[in-house]
Amino acid sequence: MKILTINAGSSSMKFSVIELPEEKELVNGYFQRIGLNGSFYDVKINGEKLHRDLDLRNHLVALECIKKEIVELGVVKSLEEIDGIGHRLVHGGETYKESVMIDDEVLATCEKYKKLAKLHMPAMLSCIEASKEAFPNTPMVAVFDTAFHQSMEPVNFMYALPYEWYEKYGVRKYGFHGTSHKFINREVSKLLGREDLKVISCHIGSGASICAIDSGKVVDTSMGFSPMTGIMMGTRPGDVDPSIVEYMMDEANMSLDEVMTAMNKKSGLEGICGKSDSRDVEDGIKENDEKCILAQNMYAWKIANYIAMYNNMLGGADVIVLTAGLGENSKMTRKDILDRIATLGVKIDESANDFRGEVRKITTEDSKIPVYVIPTNEELMIALDTYNIVK
Repeated sequence: MKILTINAGSSSMKFSVIELPEEKELVNGYFQRIGLNGSFYDVKINGEKLHRDLDLRNHLVALECIKKEIVELGVVKSLEEIDGIGHRLVHGGETYKESVMIDDEVLATCEKYKKLAKLHMPAMLSCIEASKEAFPNTPMVAVFDTAFHQSMEPVNFMYALPYEWYEKYGVRKYGFHGTSHKFINREVSKLLGREDLKVISCHIGSGASICAIDSGKVVDTSMGFSPMTGIMMGTRPGDVDPSIVEYMMDEANMSLDEVMTAMNKKSGLEGICGKSDSRDVEDGIKENDEKCILAQNMYAWKIANYIAMYNNMLGGADVIVLTAGLGENSKMTRKDILDRIATLGVKIDESANDFRGEVRKITTEDSKIPVYVIPTNEELMIALDTYNIVK
């Protein structure tokens, strides 16, 4: 089967075509600035990157480009060879505990989750509608970021707030990056030959979250009602005192929207040192920039503290996995984190840590908890779920 995966943002869209069950990626691409001036997209096939400048008025135009590219590049001879389309949806609430075939009922249910993910869900749902028009005869599957976390127990997903807020309004921890954490659990279980592992999965990128997994089920995860909470991120603060919102509205005469925008887009690494890209932060550290050093220390400590807490919740982790942009590529950040969990008996192997973007163990043989780096592949996970449901 050939599965097309779609990961839509408000002004961007990633896609790939993956052949299953071989798990072979045939092509991938990234559309940027959809609906804005200067829009373009890149396609990667057989190790070659192709750049296209084009007026991308909306997601439907992008989907028409995909249809054209995959045929002209020889990925498929005809569009009938696309056996299914997997769409990433950031929120499935409590309704969806796993991926599902998309129909009118699913779309109607997902409409109510727009208010829980205002930045993402509208574009994702509009992309599904555009896909129905572009690929009218192809079955489509919704793969939810929140689904994997629905195995959490109430003791971990409930907030200590009025219980009726949960009953009437759905206020609870949902968690995100579930597709990535599910993939990591799958890969490390295959690598170590066990399905009963206690795993601490660390998705450390511009957006970041930690997940405690026991035998394939999520015990707890750092992101909460929204993707803003948990550990510090590129532009998000992680856990903060909510009374700061009211305080800043009063003291700085900011509107609620202004405070929330600042927390979503001007906080985290960006807020502390003015650099949201960790590579820029590392460059600043090399130049002894005090704010960059502070930001990195804050970042590493917050991750380390969550790992320590989740190790306790799991009764002792069998393995820790680092993934995503920083986890896969930053030896500095990996070392900074592991040095701060030495009290758990974790011992970093300095020579093994000197690499980028591959599967590797980075702890010594006598480390109490082994730590692996495993590159995440959300597109493959989306394709696998789609393949299994369509099949």
